[in-house]
Amino acid sequence: MTVNILYAARSPDWGDYETPLSNALRAAGLDFDLRTEFPPDAVDYVVYAPDSALKDFTPFTRLKAVLNLWAGVENVVGNATLRVPLARMVDHGLTQGMVEWVTGHVLRHHLGMDAHIHGLNGEWRIDVPPLAQDRNVAILGLGVLGQACAETLSHLGFDVTGWSRSAKSVPGVTCLHGADGLSDALNRAEIVVLLLPNTPATENTLNRETLAALPAGAVIVNPGRGQLIDDDALLAALGTGHIGHATLDTFRTEPLPPDHPYWSHSRVTVTPHIASETRAETASQVIAENIRRGEAGEPFLHLADRTLGY
Repeated sequence: MTVNILYAARSPDWGDYETPLSNALRAAGLDFDLRTEFPPDAVDYVVYAPDSALKDFTPFTRLKAVLNLWAGVENVVGNATLRVPLARMVDHGLTQGMVEWVTGHVLRHHLGMDAHIHGLNGEWRIDVPPLAQDRNVAILGLGVLGQACAETLSHLGFDVTGWSRSAKSVPGVTCLHGADGLSDALNRAEIVVLLLPNTPATENTLNRETLAALPAGAVIVNPGRGQLIDDDALLAALGTGHIGHATLDTFRTEPLPPDHPYWSHSRVTVTPHIASETRAETASQVIAENIRRGEAGEPFLHLADRTLGY
C-alpha cells in the first residue's frame, strides 16, 4: 500500500529535500507518494516545520504522525488540533553542527582569541590563559545536544558542569539538577552554554538574579533559544562588566532587528542562528526511519512529551 507523505515546510526548502528524502524513503523499502500538496484526508504522514502555513490538523483524518524537521517543537507541541504523535528532529548532522559551533566559541573565549584577532595596538602583552582543566564550563540543558557538547568539552579537558531540570548522568561531567543545582552550577561557571528547550519553565533562566550568581567576568554562549535570557538583565550585567561577553546565536525576534543594542555592543557577538542547522541528507534518513517504523507497527523515535513541551 502506498504511503502518502505531505511535505509541509517552507517552499524554498522543498528543492533541498525532495531528492534526499525520496532516496531515504526508497532505501527504507517504502512504497510512497511524496508531495507538497494532498487532500488532507489522504495524508498518512506530515514532514513538518513550525514555519509552515499548516496550523490546523483537524482535516487530516488518517494522519499517523507529524515528523518535525527542527529540533525545537515549542511552536507546534501545544497545538490543540494535533492529536497524533509528534517527533522532534534528532540527527547526527544537527548534533555535530552544534558541537562544532559550541566548541569553537568556548575555545575562543577560553583562549582569549578576540584580543589577538582584533589586535593589541602595538602592546606586547603576555596574558596566558589557564589550561582547560582549570576552566569551568557550565552546560545548561542535558538533552541530546547538551550531552554531546558536554562530552566533547570534557574530552578536551575542561571542568564541565551540566545542569538539567531532572537528574541526568553524563560520563566525565558533574551533573546537577533542580533549583539548588542551578545555583551551584552558576556559582562556579566561567563560561555558560545555554542548550535548554524553550518552555514556560525555562523562559528567562538567565535573569537579574541568576546572572548575579555568576563569577565576575563570566561569558554567556547561547545557541539554544532567545527566550532563555532576560535581554534587559543581560544588557545591564554587560554594562557593569559583571558579564564579560555574550555570544548569542538565537533571539526572541529573528532576524534580530537592526536597531537592537546587541548589534553595536562591544561585549556582544551576534551570529545569525547558524549554530546548527538541519542537514537534508541526515534529516531525511531520520524521517524515513520513523515512517518505516510507523508502517511496521514499531515505536516512533524522538517523540515530543506534550506535558513537558519538548
